[in-house]
Amino acid sequence: MSTPQPWPKTGSRLLGDYRIFNLRAETKISPRTGQEMEFFVIDSTNWVNVIALTEDNQLILVEQFRHGSGTVELEIPGGMIDAGELSPLKAGLRELREETGFEGTHAEIIGTVFPNPAIMSNTCSTVLVRNCVRRHEVKLDAGEDLVTRLVPVADYPRLISSGKIKHSLVIVALYHYDLWQRQQNDRL
Repeated sequence: MSTPQPWPKTGSRLLGDYRIFNLRAETKISPRTGQEMEFFVIDSTNWVNVIALTEDNQLILVEQFRHGSGTVELEIPGGMIDAGELSPLKAGLRELREETGFEGTHAEIIGTVFPNPAIMSNTCSTVLVRNCVRRHEVKLDAGEDLVTRLVPVADYPRLISSGKIKHSLVIVALYHYDLWQRQQNDRL
């Protein structure tokens, strides 16, 4: 069985700049058929999600209205990595502080995924922050309206299975946390 090959790009044009993402059309040639085809790509800045745990093992969540689904969703803190921010780690700590007022220690990146590699060019990194304590006032952007919720970390599987947490990137981040926990247990 052969391995799929990259498709050579013969052209690219910007279709629109929509503040939080750009849409472009790319023309590429199929290495299998030689046929030239057009594809659409959404270019967005990279994102970061934060698994934040308090000293007493509470998971810091946020509840907010999501315009795409038209629903209030229970999620972990996170957002876009700002222009000039080179580190998902620093962006994650900033998002945690701005959205919840919490900060913590032992911050590390525990996973990175492509949100939708079929049509999007960006990545989403998961940052784990432990020993979190609320030390700051919340500083929400004009387009944000959210409430911080603390739940026992052991409850997140039930929150997913019951449909209380439905955001796919949040579920992926929690899976990265589950894998991180297993690795920690294997080291013992």
